[in-house]
Amino acid sequence: MRGGRAFVAALAFALVATVAKAGSAGPAAHIFSAEGLARVSDYVRNEVATGKIPGAILLLQQHGKPVYYEKFGVRDVATELSMSADTIFRLYSMSKPITTVIAMMLVEEGKLALGDPVSKYIPSFADMKVGVEKRGDEGKMAMTLEPLRRPITIEDLMRHTAGLPYGYYGGGIVNKTYADAGLFNNDPDNAEFVARLTALPLAEQPGTQWDYGHSTDVLGRIIEVITGKSLFQVEQERLLGPLGMNETAFYVADRAKWPLIAEPMPKDRTISPVADVRNPRKRLRWESGGGGMVGTIGDYARFSQMLLNGGSYEGRRYLKPETIALMARDHIGPETGVVRDQNYYPGPNSGFGLGFAVRTSVPANTDWPLGEYRWDGVGGTFFFIDPADDLFGIFMVQTPSQRGRIQQELKTLIYQAMGR
Repeated sequence: MRGGRAFVAALAFALVATVAKAGSAGPAAHIFSAEGLARVSDYVRNEVATGKIPGAILLLQQHGKPVYYEKFGVRDVATELSMSADTIFRLYSMSKPITTVIAMMLVEEGKLALGDPVSKYIPSFADMKVGVEKRGDEGKMAMTLEPLRRPITIEDLMRHTAGLPYGYYGGGIVNKTYADAGLFNNDPDNAEFVARLTALPLAEQPGTQWDYGHSTDVLGRIIEVITGKSLFQVEQERLLGPLGMNETAFYVADRAKWPLIAEPMPKDRTISPVADVRNPRKRLRWESGGGGMVGTIGDYARFSQMLLNGGSYEGRRYLKPETIALMARDHIGPETGVVRDQNYYPGPNSGFGLGFAVRTSVPANTDWPLGEYRWDGVGGTFFFIDPADDLFGIFMVQTPSQRGRIQQELKTLIYQAMGR
């Protein structure tokens, strides 16, 4: 009997060790098939061959090691230089998780709290009003201003419930007000940019609706206020430098590296009706925590592995595991009353955490993992963290027009290759 108990204890110890080694996945993690990965490769090659994208890089890393890493096509059809590991991409909204991680470091240190009002750090937020569109006597829509029912909080910034839209034409009076406001005129720094924001009305009452916009830019300014340093200085000191993310920045400073910048197809450069993809060779004073960064796939792989590891990388801890778990939990579920309209980008099977979309249900006819968290950029890049399979994936490409289609189709093929 004693020997039986010893065997069971040894078996239990071995299983615990296996789980610890493999992250949260353990021995139940799905594995990729060679045939499935071949279909993934065929798909991306076809996108290049048919002229939809110049090139791309895809990395799938499981249990801390690459299981798939392929480079396709060229970084720029004008130069015909091949896609390479040191190619630099516009990250756009994949900047948001980086900024949010820095903010959560300050939360762990007690310098910031999710429930803090934003006005504690930027007083002008206390005086903001909410723009409400109503139909007047002559049948025309007009905007009236209403007071805040409650303050905007740090959590609102992280989960996009602050009422701060990006602003676009055709999206109602408040959005048009943002689009017409000249927020980017004369290259403002973060303080000037946020001051311009606070002169505008909010699109909704705080905490009532998921509305994608400038929230993470405001979060970046709060980081500056707390630390007394520029956002990039803080990111370099606390995260980018220690992680070895040496090519991640707000612009490409070294002219010798300009040929490394990936470009979309010549006719695929439109981000919005009034803006093309930005020029990362140009130094801006505005360090957009929500969408201003550039970087390489290797840099973002280090960041992703740190998240998957529960906040540590190569012996250094950046965040506690419970902090990562909090970030990767849905913060806009039914119990919160947060409304999701037709512009709810995470989609019907996902909620939103602190800086990431979070999968909360399984799409029809799939076995996709619950708890996957992810985000993407308007330039085409996307990444996902799959704790159940101890896996992350990063796709680097520059294609504003094809990004949504490619992400959905490629993610489907990736999970099919795992038997999901």
